Amino acid sequence: MKSIITKWNSMSLILRIVIGLVIGAVLGIALPGVTAIGILGTVFVGALKAIAPVLVFVLVASALANAQGNIGARFRSVIALYLSSTILAAVLAVIGSFLFPVTMILNVAAADNTPPGGIGEVLTNILTSMVSNPVGAIVNGNYVGILFWAIIFGFGLKKLATAPTKKVIAEFSDVATYAVHFVISLAPFGVLGLVFQSVSENGLGIFTTYGKLILLLVGCMALVALVVDPLIVFLAIRRNPYPLVFTCLKESGITAFFTRSSAANIPVNMQLCEKLGLESDFYSVSIPLGSTINMDGAAVTITVMTLAACHTLGITVDIPTALLLSLLAAIGACGTSGVAGGSLLLIPMAASLFGITNDIAMQVVAVGFIISVIQDSVETALNSSGDVMFTAAAEYHDRLVKGEPMNYLGKPGK
Repeated sequence: MKSIITKWNSMSLILRIVIGLVIGAVLGIALPGVTAIGILGTVFVGALKAIAPVLVFVLVASALANAQGNIGARFRSVIALYLSSTILAAVLAVIGSFLFPVTMILNVAAADNTPPGGIGEVLTNILTSMVSNPVGAIVNGNYVGILFWAIIFGFGLKKLATAPTKKVIAEFSDVATYAVHFVISLAPFGVLGLVFQSVSENGLGIFTTYGKLILLLVGCMALVALVVDPLIVFLAIRRNPYPLVFTCLKESGITAFFTRSSAANIPVNMQLCEKLGLESDFYSVSIPLGSTINMDGAAVTITVMTLAACHTLGITVDIPTALLLSLLAAIGACGTSGVAGGSLLLIPMAASLFGITNDIAMQVVAVGFIISVIQDSVETALNSSGDVMFTAAAEYHDRLVKGEPMNYLGKPGK
């Protein structure tokens, strides 16, 4: 048994995850009634969600308290990359919806959720979340609040704390990182449970009823991941972006696909940034920030679903209004919660632009929940892998500007 465990641990994490994926799919088809297998997935995602808020707060505060250099330029770069990618994703979704219009059957039961009343409410919610109780923010996984207070505490520690205190904070962040590594090592078993649950509950029937809608959503997200985002990265670093793109999709996108939560995938992204040799002072802030505002997949979902509703209802959409929808979807996507299905509740806000009633819009949301096992998984994989990709691109760009070695993918180089 000891030799088996040693051999298992010697395999790469990706290979172990693939093994768990295959076993989970087989068990989902062969033993769909053994629901206890799905508990593995529930426990894994629960552990990630539990440790991620603590990790983010401690790492951000520690990074700012112990930061030695000025990395403000990198933050400006990564925010510009996040926002430009999200806006372009929404524009691409508009183009895709015009070229391949799809309709829906709007006779499903409305989901029992309350959507935001408009973009003003979305922005109000963001500002309110920022100033929420810091302990409550950590307990509830409110990453906007966690980031806000971690930055305040980090600057306070940098200015007022003594060197021994800063060292204790840094050591505590190391302890939190150790706990994360332990949780991530359980990913193969978690993925096994998550895949089993999806296959046993949904089967393959989902591909028939809403196949065209799923293809449009996934197709737009694939173009963003493989064309739009790599082009943005190329313009930033002037190098072939695809080694970085595929590394991020493989090592971040796969786990995000199954956890369906950008927030839960933060520890995975932190570990990948460390593997890429990026500076912890930078990525410990940019990764949780990306899980909040880098929402390419959410922008695609909001745009495609809204225009599908317009096509279904026979509403004519002109180009200027479609571009306005792109901007609205991008802004709304930045306010999407980093949990499964978070983007769907922004659809009524976008639908109101075309005079679509809330009752109809919530039926569209219900359709979204039906296909979410695919849509939300791909959306989260795109969002979360992009967090690492743009973080790396911002650091590489800064190094190029300063004439420093780029260390592309953790390898020394000019």
